[in-house]
Formats: sequence, C-alpha cells, structure tokens
Amino acid sequence: MARRKSKAKQEEEFFQGVAGLAAMGLALGGYYLTKTLQGAIIGAVVGVAVVVALMIVIGQKRAERLKKSGIAEIDKMEGVQFEKYLGHLFRSQGYKAEVTQAAGDYGADLVLSKDGKKIVVQAKRYSKNVGLKAVQEVRGAVSHYGASAAWVVTNRDYTEQAYKLAKSNNVRLIGREELIEMLLQMREKMTAAKKVNNAKTSA
Repeated sequence: MARRKSKAKQEEEFFQGVAGLAAMGLALGGYYLTKTLQGAIIGAVVGVAVVVALMIVIGQKRAERLKKSGIAEIDKMEGVQFEKYLGHLFRSQGYKAEVTQAAGDYGADLVLSKDGKKIVVQAKRYSKNVGLKAVQEVRGAVSHYGASAAWVVTNRDYTEQAYKLAKSNNVRLIGREELIEMLLQMREKMTAAKKVNNAKTSA
C-alpha cells in the first residue's frame, strides 16, 4: 500500500503543478501577443509571481492553523503528558477514555469506550515517524482488553512498513494531519461552549 500523502504535501504538489502550467501558459500567451521571446519570458515571470504570491498566502494560513491547533505544544510534551492530553481530546468527542498505567499497559496507553464498543489506543509522541512495533503492540492489546478496534495516534507520521501492517491487521493509524484536525475541532467546541456559558451568565 502506498503511503498516504498529507494534505499539506498534496497542496504543495498541486501548486507546483499550477506554477508550471501558469508559467507555460503565460509564456505562450506572451509570445502569441508580442511574437517575441521577451514577451514569452515576461509572461512566464508574471505567471510564476502570481503562483508564488498565492503560495505565500496559503503558507501563512497553514501556519495560523498549526498555531491555533496547539500541535507545537504537543511536540514538546512527554509521553505520559501526551497520553493524558489524548484522553481529554477523545472525551471531547464523546468517548469515555481511560489512561492505562505507564508500566504494564499490555500494549494500550488508552482504552476508549463509546456506543458499547471498546477501542485500544497506542499513543506515540515522537520526533520521527512511527514504525511497525506500535502496530504490533496495539494489535496484541485487543484480546487482552476485549476490544473491538485498535488505533495508533502520533504527532508525526508512519513508516511504509507500519502502514502495510496496519492495513493487514485492521489497525487505524491517526497521524499528524488528522490529529491537527481533531485538535481544531476540540478547540472549536470549547470556544462554542464558552460563548454559550458567557451568554447564560450575562442573561
């Protein structure tokens, strides 16, 4: 299975393609209008300049999104801190979340419950991509905890081997991009709840 590209990487590749097409299109347009090489060069430069300006704007929006999500703070957390934070995050999604003991957790850092289903979660606060060991550990925890599903959550991404093993063992991998989305959703819920509470107290 080919590793899924992150949303940011997909956007970057898309705009690189657009930049190439815009430069080529405006170069042809410049040449068509002026019938000179100079016109073609000016057209190409204008096309690239427009796309670069768009990429700068998108880059700024992405930086704001990352700051708002709080992922930079998570990148600095200790492992146990990250596990507790994930417990808080999953509770905001309606799960009952129990953080297991740091020692002797039998492959699960959290146990989630919702709608009669139990999910075991391996939490990996890493500075590099997570390998297949995490997938093996959480898969082994399914029987021990009587769970129906197994997830691995990281602030980074996963190796190719981890993706392959997760697919064949039906383990859900939550990487950096999906985690950021979850964090933003939680913060939106918290902000909305705060506004409701403020409205009630001021009424």
